[in-house]
Amino acid sequence: MKIIVPIDFSTNSVKALEFALGLHRGSKTTIVLCHVIEMIYDFASQTALALDNMHADARKLLEEMVDKYSIGPIEIHSEIIEGTPSINVTRLAEELDADLIIMGTHGMGGLKKILVGSTAVNVIRETTIPVLLVPEESSTEQIKSLSFALEVADHEEKFIEKVNSYASIWGLKIQIIHIIKSRSFVKEMALNGLKNYFEKEAGYLPTIHQLESENVISGIKSFVEENPESILAMCHTQKSIWDQLLGKRKSIEMAYQVRVPLLVMV
Repeated sequence: MKIIVPIDFSTNSVKALEFALGLHRGSKTTIVLCHVIEMIYDFASQTALALDNMHADARKLLEEMVDKYSIGPIEIHSEIIEGTPSINVTRLAEELDADLIIMGTHGMGGLKKILVGSTAVNVIRETTIPVLLVPEESSTEQIKSLSFALEVADHEEKFIEKVNSYASIWGLKIQIIHIIKSRSFVKEMALNGLKNYFEKEAGYLPTIHQLESENVISGIKSFVEENPESILAMCHTQKSIWDQLLGKRKSIEMAYQVRVPLLVMV
């Protein structure tokens, strides 16, 4: 497995690296630390000097991190790139054919910093590679399951195999979350079909939680609060969910309180 971890040497970015190492402990994995130097537009001579200094400082810190965190079968490499962080993280991940991008989120935890003007949300918008967002307070020791929020729709089929693959590598059980406004015969039949699909394609039957809620985000939030030892997985193509996250203030305020790692399938 090949993973990109953006590093700006902040506590939360180092936490993302440690989380990546914890998830993949014992598995053959390559981690690429990506440090992006944002361009400075100033007098040419001053710009060149500043860039040289930033490259030298970054190279030294990255070498120290590689030496410190290289363990077992996990290989760690580093890249220094100039430009816009989100664009260059996305580009590097695609050039290296990475399987996953793992990013740390800042101080206040949960989705607050992810959703309001951060590099992380721009990466989600631009990338074609799944992104795992790690709150600063998370640790792999507390993670026991991978909870996958599904609408039970056609576009989700391509993500099930990949989520199952991640769960297998990470040694986690899959739980399915399905939020509905009200129960119906058709929805029950759809869930039965989902159970049969998992049993056939994945070889086991995951726990399925069908929860009633008028609001998708509040339903997921309630589930996460009751199941904090989990990674939450969501599909970026779930427009109803992301419209609420990115477009409606009340939903963002509810999402602020989600404090578990978030795996965004794109």
